[in-house]
Amino acid sequence: MSPRLLSLLLAAPLMLGAQIPQTAPGAQQAAPSGAPSSIARIIVSPVQRVMHAGDTLRLTAEARDASNKVIPGVQFRFSGAGARFEGSVDASGLVTSGSTGTMPVAVVAILPGEQPKVERIEVRMVPGPAARIAITPAPAKLAPGQRIRLTAEVYSKLQDRRADKVTWRSSNSAVVSVSDVGLVRAVAAGKATISASVGNVQQTLAVEVAATPVATLAVTPAVSNARTGDVIRFKAVAKDAAGREIAGLTPVWSFNPGQGLIDAEGAFVGYQPGDYTVTASFGNTTAEAVVSLTPRDVRRPLTVMGRLPRMRFTTEEVWLHPTEKVAYLGSGSGGDVLYVIDITDPAAPFVTDSLVSNTRRVNDVMTTPDGKFLVHTREGASDRKNGVVFASLEDPRHPKVVAEFTEGVAGGVHSSFIFKDPKHGQHVFLTNNGTGALHVVNIDDPSKPREVAQWKTENRPDAGRSLHDIDVQDGLLYGSWWNDGLVILDVGNGMKGGTPSKPVMVSQFKYDLNALYRDVEASGGPGFIRGTHTAWRHKNYVFIADEVFPASGPKGAKDAAAMRAYGQLQVVDVTDIEKPKSVAFYEPEFGGVHNVWVAGDSLYIGAYNGGFRVFDVSGELRGDLRAQGREIGHLNTADMDGVVKNAAMTWGVVVKDGLAYVNDMLNGLWIVRIEPKTTVVP
Repeated sequence: MSPRLLSLLLAAPLMLGAQIPQTAPGAQQAAPSGAPSSIARIIVSPVQRVMHAGDTLRLTAEARDASNKVIPGVQFRFSGAGARFEGSVDASGLVTSGSTGTMPVAVVAILPGEQPKVERIEVRMVPGPAARIAITPAPAKLAPGQRIRLTAEVYSKLQDRRADKVTWRSSNSAVVSVSDVGLVRAVAAGKATISASVGNVQQTLAVEVAATPVATLAVTPAVSNARTGDVIRFKAVAKDAAGREIAGLTPVWSFNPGQGLIDAEGAFVGYQPGDYTVTASFGNTTAEAVVSLTPRDVRRPLTVMGRLPRMRFTTEEVWLHPTEKVAYLGSGSGGDVLYVIDITDPAAPFVTDSLVSNTRRVNDVMTTPDGKFLVHTREGASDRKNGVVFASLEDPRHPKVVAEFTEGVAGGVHSSFIFKDPKHGQHVFLTNNGTGALHVVNIDDPSKPREVAQWKTENRPDAGRSLHDIDVQDGLLYGSWWNDGLVILDVGNGMKGGTPSKPVMVSQFKYDLNALYRDVEASGGPGFIRGTHTAWRHKNYVFIADEVFPASGPKGAKDAAAMRAYGQLQVVDVTDIEKPKSVAFYEPEFGGVHNVWVAGDSLYIGAYNGGFRVFDVSGELRGDLRAQGREIGHLNTADMDGVVKNAAMTWGVVVKDGLAYVNDMLNGLWIVRIEPKTTVVP
């Protein structure tokens, strides 16, 4: 969960079900000190407040009275009013942009003896100049008469997506022509180069038109029977008049009727049961195949085995001891405690002990693989010494603190991940709330932690950098770097020569958050929360979940209606780990996506106010997972026993021995069993 959301929860007692102190009946409220302001309006320069991501912009202001005369002697103070992860503004009006987006800025005009005057402005942070262009698809060979539509995406040096109009050209229109919108037509046999350009930036694509026309075309497999969500890979075989296959051609794929998708490589997935006709075309030559889909039929009932409500603080991360029937549960919204819970009887979990720290938030907790130690994070300590706490689990039900680590991370650690490598030893990987950097700490002896490395994304000021969560598998670190997307590092795998003490970049998957969540900004205003929140590697996929909250709730709303989550989970294919690509997604109809867990062929999601959800992720994944009927089950984790009554805010889940331990931020721990599928006996 983001610090911004935490501040919203703390600042919105109605949402948390808390009581707002009221003035006693008949008592008079204190009037604001000072006379009414003589300032009628504040003029902020520049008037066109647009800047490139990564740059700075100086704001200045002057105050004017009702007659539009400048008022002398006014002091101005500037402060950010949103978009805290995308940039910053200091009191003097210097705006530092770390990412694209819109930053709301509060301008306060102070005149001695008068009440302050406050106005709100917005600074647009846009992508820098065009630096590269990507053309998709990239057909190398076309058949005579074939048409295909190309798309050109323009990016800045920071890999931010731009909205430029691209100029298309062909080096030889007698061979290949291209329209103003990228529609390519193969005219005659030969070779040509298609170019897409914006100013001096250009990308080219070499295209060959086959000399031999397509005489016959066949699609294989000709007939397919599958379930919704199954991926069927089709191949188009083109032959000349002599029956010889023409190699290297790129067909255009389509299908009808129904909902689903088919990509440029012929991978088809259907969302609804029924019959589909898949078509491959080379100009006027086409061929079809038939697909018959039945329902995926994965729905299963859920049973709540046990509950442990929490009412003193909100509930944060849950973690299970690897060998004992013990759970560890963090706290937030002023929470200073890590609970230790006996889960021997899932129907009657109870607290056995707790660790109390100088913190206002225990956001994350994890044990070493052998279960001998745990680490928990700290944020909001009164002495600013946050960092992490290490505890011995000699008795797992009664942990004892053995060390703290605060060096360089005293501003707060949001998440941590312990990974033991047979070559390089045991390390904990930490996020740094202040700089967005990764810190690597050796814990071969957890009582004597020592830092061995730091790493952070380049070409971005600290104001726009935020490392939110970490997953490490097989010596590869999957970092959720908020505005920078998914960053994969070699921290011991060796593919790039990386070690824990020398992390090396492998690849990055960055996407346009502003475009993806434009509806959230439209409904709640600029300065909203959005970023790559968490990542989980499973087989050849990385599941990444975005944390998204509007800048404000509906006007006039209260209680649970005052705020809701949004967000999308993307499935990133890392078969070629240096070229990750998004192939599938899930977005709840209500709620968001927060923490995830994958066990077997099931994906478990904490969907915030969308509750707890379980998905079937068996087989190859493509397209809209929800539309395909892959949801196994859903539980609304709302009841009357919690910080907020009858409102869900599901944080995440840990799965072990067939039980899901679901932590809801507003009402504690749920222990859930996914029942076997009901069998109908004739």
